[in-house]
Amino acid sequence: MSDLPAVSVIVLTYNGEDYLERILTAVQEQEYSGSVEILVIDSGSTDTTLEIISRFPRVRLVQIPNGEFGHGRTRNMAATLAGGEVVAFLTHDAVPDSTRWLTELVAPLLAFDEVKAVLGKQVARPRAFPLQRYEIHGMFRSLGPDFGTTLFHASSGKFDQAARDAMSYYSDVNSAVWRDFLINIIPYQDVRYAEDQLFGKDLIERGFVKAYAPLASVEHSNDLTLSEYGHRIFDETVGLRQIGHIIPPISAVDAFRHSMHGILGDSLRILRDGAYSWRRKAFWLVVNPAYHFKKWFSYRASTLVDIHDHDAVRAGSLEHKRKVPIQLPKA
Repeated sequence: MSDLPAVSVIVLTYNGEDYLERILTAVQEQEYSGSVEILVIDSGSTDTTLEIISRFPRVRLVQIPNGEFGHGRTRNMAATLAGGEVVAFLTHDAVPDSTRWLTELVAPLLAFDEVKAVLGKQVARPRAFPLQRYEIHGMFRSLGPDFGTTLFHASSGKFDQAARDAMSYYSDVNSAVWRDFLINIIPYQDVRYAEDQLFGKDLIERGFVKAYAPLASVEHSNDLTLSEYGHRIFDETVGLRQIGHIIPPISAVDAFRHSMHGILGDSLRILRDGAYSWRRKAFWLVVNPAYHFKKWFSYRASTLVDIHDHDAVRAGSLEHKRKVPIQLPKA
């Protein structure tokens, strides 16, 4: 009998047919010697998501009405339903890229008593546009080296806001947490967006430790059109403002300047990138700049919008356009 903790792998789905079969197959093939439960919480999928789930007898499916979904509260609910001592979260588009993903994700919880939550690495899909690809890789490089576990905790030193934001960065695209801790100590807050960033902030500020496990890697990047990417930036930035991050407005001139700086940097990266053929390099040198302009002018719009104006937030939100229910703060 294994002395490893039982784990519940929780996948939240809503029209997740594109990657769900790969995800469930990868989870079932994990080389984890403890007990593994697979729990899917579906919030009203209308594509083939439920048909895919039916092909996996080991999967436990819980269906909730679309209007009851909340990024934080649905994860809290899933934790109460889970049977494992550890709950590991995956989004419906995050595919574990090895059979040791779960072992590596749980390992820091076992190795360090003070660690209560772990986030794993994300690697962009090969077809991700360069801006997205390079940002994902840069973000996770900044969390620590690929060959070991990095721990984050608040020390007695004073840090500026940027440093504190980096210290508390957390993503539940690919994460694990002790179930009892999530239920009884620091649950997710019931916010419209950025529930994982707020969880990371709460954890660090209350003196607990999080870990980054780079060997617990998933393939993940959002499949977005140019227009959808702009709305995604809007959602992310407004979400951070709504949980208390101070994000000052930027001018159109600054948005243009940031765009040009990003275009220059990415163009040099594209030219040096061995993953692209010369034909593909030429394509992205022409197309990728549009994503930079979309990013920064959408960011500017998100810094100017009144976050208490429900109609304005809905108008800019990708989740609203995709019919995913969004929670708005009470006036």
